[in-house]
Amino acid sequence: MIAHVFGTVAEKFAGTVIVDVAGIGYEVSVAAGDYDAALLGQEIKLYTHHHIREQSQELFGFSSLAAKKLFEMLITVQGVGPKAALAILSLDTAENVRNAIANADSVYLARASGVGKKTAEGVVVKLSDKVGMPVIYKQSSSVQTELKTSDEALEALIALGYSLQDATRALEHVDTKLSTSERVREALKG
Repeated sequence: MIAHVFGTVAEKFAGTVIVDVAGIGYEVSVAAGDYDAALLGQEIKLYTHHHIREQSQELFGFSSLAAKKLFEMLITVQGVGPKAALAILSLDTAENVRNAIANADSVYLARASGVGKKTAEGVVVKLSDKVGMPVIYKQSSSVQTELKTSDEALEALIALGYSLQDATRALEHVDTKLSTSERVREALKG
């Protein structure tokens, strides 16, 4: 299983990025936001889902671990394949898509290319209780309400099943100078 690729963006075309890793080019399908952010000649790290079918193998890449985990949840829903899941994640940030699912907003999900009303409703029914509580946006709250993709410890806790709010609270008093694994370990203890 290929967990992530790190290398230089060699080519971009039709929602796909070719990442050159030590002379080997990995073709990775990405969501619209990641596609736009990938710049030719720049280094990139993509968390990947290696999708294997009888006739083909494909890599789907994500700039955050939270997006990858949401993608993997989406493809468990009947009628949602990898392309449809990527289309759903192309609607907005992974956190906003997760929030739409938690809020049972099937109309929003149905706007994704290739996703109909019934499929969107199926996503809401199957995943709304698994993605956590909807994030309530308050100015006075010290709880983080938007995912900062630069915080790998936060992403790791979300990947372990924490909601964004719970992960933020767990990391609140953990020293940010520690390594990612040490921060996650301390958050899990608290």
